[in-house]
Parts: sequence; C-alpha cells; structure tokens
Amino acid sequence: MNLDASTLWWLMAGAVVVAELLTGTFYLLMLAIGLVAGALAAHAGLGTAAQVLASAIVGTATVLVAYFMRRNRPGEPSARADRSVNLDVGETVQIDAWQPDGTASVRYRGASWTAVHRAGITPATGPHRVAELIGNRLLVDPI
Repeated sequence: MNLDASTLWWLMAGAVVVAELLTGTFYLLMLAIGLVAGALAAHAGLGTAAQVLASAIVGTATVLVAYFMRRNRPGEPSARADRSVNLDVGETVQIDAWQPDGTASVRYRGASWTAVHRAGITPATGPHRVAELIGNRLLVDPI
C-alpha cells in the first residue's frame, strides 16, 4: 500500500485530533491545524521540506496565538465568588453601621452574619451586594 504525502498528513492530523479529544489538551488541536497546513501544502504540490515547514510554521503560530489569548483572558472567579456555586453571591443585604474593625453585623436569611468590605473601600451604610463568602463572613460591595 502506497500512500500519498497528503494522505499521511491527514492521517496524522486525525490522530492528533483524536488525542486531543481523549486528553482535552487544546494545544493538540492547534498542532492538528498545523498538520492540516502540511496536508494542504502536499495537495499544492510542494516538496517535503516545504510541507514540513508549512506545518511547523502554522502549528507554532496557532499554539502561540492560543497561548497568548489564554494568558490575556481574565481568570475565572473563585468558587467563593461564583453565583453558580454559591447562591448567596449577588444577594442584597442592608448594613446599618460599621464597626471600627471594618466589620458589620447584618441579618441575612434569618441569621446574624458578619460582613466585611473590600480593602481600600470606604465603608458606608446602606444596601450592599454580597460579592463572596469567606468562611462565615460576607464580603460585600456597596450598591
């Protein structure tokens, strides 16, 4: 059995896509795009060196683009601040007075809770939104 160069490139791309599906490594998908570039270069009639060069350039470029896009993306919120994990996040509480230590006692869901504010924010009375649960304390932001 004699396979064309483009067929080998497509088989390698397919194998890398299968590996990506099994492992969930997104960068393997970028490398598969590079292998597809090698296959397209083979279809265009380029030599082996040009096919390898096209595959390497496209694969490297897509990996770098994916890396920098992922690096510049803001991180996911912690589970303590994620509303889908903690239904208290986003709820509103009323703060009537702040203590000198930066805490306040609030009534929330029928119980007494200790609320704290973020560093650098001047505490003020009034409605606040729960931003995060830290242990048994509510981290609140003014509304």
